[in-house]
Amino acid sequence: MNVKTRLRIGAGVGAVALGLGALAAPAYADPGSATDYRQLAGVGSDTTQDVVNALGDAITNSSGKVIASWNATGTTPITTKATGSCTIPRPDGSGAGITALNAAVDGSTGCVDFARSSRGPNNTTTTDLTFIPYAKDAVSWVKQDGSALPDNLTTAQLKAIYECTLTTLNGVTLTPILPQSASGTRAFFLSSIGVTAPGSCVTSNSTIQENDGSAVDSAGDIFPYSVAQYTAQETLVTDDRRGSAVLGSVNGTAARNDDLTLNLDFPYLRNVYNVVPTAKLSDSLIAATFVGTGSAVCQNTSTITDYGFGALGTDCGSTTLKGES
Repeated sequence: MNVKTRLRIGAGVGAVALGLGALAAPAYADPGSATDYRQLAGVGSDTTQDVVNALGDAITNSSGKVIASWNATGTTPITTKATGSCTIPRPDGSGAGITALNAAVDGSTGCVDFARSSRGPNNTTTTDLTFIPYAKDAVSWVKQDGSALPDNLTTAQLKAIYECTLTTLNGVTLTPILPQSASGTRAFFLSSIGVTAPGSCVTSNSTIQENDGSAVDSAGDIFPYSVAQYTAQETLVTDDRRGSAVLGSVNGTAARNDDLTLNLDFPYLRNVYNVVPTAKLSDSLIAATFVGTGSAVCQNTSTITDYGFGALGTDCGSTTLKGES
């Protein structure tokens, strides 16, 4: 069976391969009602919004559900807390979520307790924020199903494509696409292929959402995609936004194993994070929820893997990675 065919197997087969219920309902990141504020408010990454909401449904204490998390996209503004002036513009992406967390810390508002991030810190001038890893992901690229583009690209080819020095392959004119600028997936992908400044041929604007296959609608389109999100969409634990997008390989290595689990030999692996104020690491609720292998998040391994991510083991809940943003 060729790679393209394997990666487009029916969602029901994928659900069985991952041990998931084929009829599982998609999870939505916004709390269920306008007054369902819960105890910790989180915003940010599109890539991790669905798994964090599932964790929000699973993690409870004596006061009820702990985590309230808002989608990267949707109606705006959002109101994250019942008290104070906590009606804020909806943050779209890892960078925007981290900015909102910093604003809450700097203003002592308490409106945002953590940020979802699919990248590590890109500014380490301070240690104000701690990036706490809890799962493993990868970023590959997708093309339109049936395109004459090859199923495999090398890092050198991807770099040339996004720097606009390689403009055709297999007789197809290339159209490289990137998601909106606050996307952590965008930042990680460009770093992985060694591109500092994308070329002028690259299509990118504020309306292009990461992990949304509708961006891929012609034979020359190439677009980065979270492998965990692709799997979660295929197995229907979240909304299927893949459209006609199919995953490609990099340097001859597929992003997933035959059972759809993350291939840990894939070259563009990354951790994903919940980001908290460093000063709050000793807060009992923050610590119980996020810090260390015994934390509520790290103990919910089955939820993490159900959403296509890989488990981190002893690295889950580490507090060593710090930065400003």
